[in-house]
Amino acid sequence: MQMNFISVVSSNLEAIACNGDNLVIKFKSGGIYEYIGAAKEFDNLYNAPSKGKYFHQFIRDNYKAESLN
Repeated sequence: MQMNFISVVSSNLEAIACNGDNLVIKFKSGGIYEYIGAAKEFDNLYNAPSKGKYFHQFIRDNYKAESLN
């Protein structure tokens, strides 16, 4: 799988990418998860002052996640 990850400044998230309509998040813990239908959250997540807070509030429990590793 070839995706263009963009590094983010966060204590929890390492990088983010889009895969079609899905948002892919690489966590500093090593996990890589694809959030189905969440690509529309990419810009807001990238620009959020706190990536972790935005993720927990708007993405984590609102989209189905699939582990990619």
